[in-house]
Amino acid sequence: MSDAEATTVREQLARLYAHNAWADARIAAALSAVTEPPADAVREFAHGVAAESIWLARIDGVPAVHAVWPAWSVREAQVEARRVHDGWERVLAGCVGEALVREVTYTNSSGETFTTPLVDILLHVALHGQYHRGKVNVALRAAGEAPAPSDYIFWVRGMPAARS
Repeated sequence: MSDAEATTVREQLARLYAHNAWADARIAAALSAVTEPPADAVREFAHGVAAESIWLARIDGVPAVHAVWPAWSVREAQVEARRVHDGWERVLAGCVGEALVREVTYTNSSGETFTTPLVDILLHVALHGQYHRGKVNVALRAAGEAPAPSDYIFWVRGMPAARS
C-alpha cells in the first residue's frame, strides 16, 4: 500500500471511528435516560465496548483485562467506551505507510491463534460495534423506550434520525 493510499484509508477509518464514538455516546445517553434500561440492551452495549477493549489489547500485544461479556452498568460501559475511543485515536495516528497492513497475531477467547492485517481488524471492530448498537436499539424499542438511531449517515448529516 502506497503512502498516499494508506493516508486515504487512515482518513476514512478515522471518520468511522469518530462515528463510533458519537454513536456509542448516543447509545449510552439513551440507556442512561431510562429509569430501568433493559438488561439485554445494557449487556449488548457492554459487550460492544469490551470487545473493542479486547481488540485494542490484541493490537498492542498485551493481555485483555475485560471479559468478552462483562456484567457492567451503563455508566461503567460509558467510562470504558471513552477510554477505548482514546485508544483507537492512538492506533489510527500510528497508521502511517505500511502500518495499516501490518499483521497482528492474537489468540481469541476460544484459544485459537490467528494473524490478521490491522486494516481488517479496524474494519471488523467498526462493523461489530454498529451491529451491537443495533441490538441495543431493538431491545430499547421492545421495552417501549425510544431507540437512539446511530446510523453513519445521520452522523455525516449532523442531524438526528427519524424515530418512526
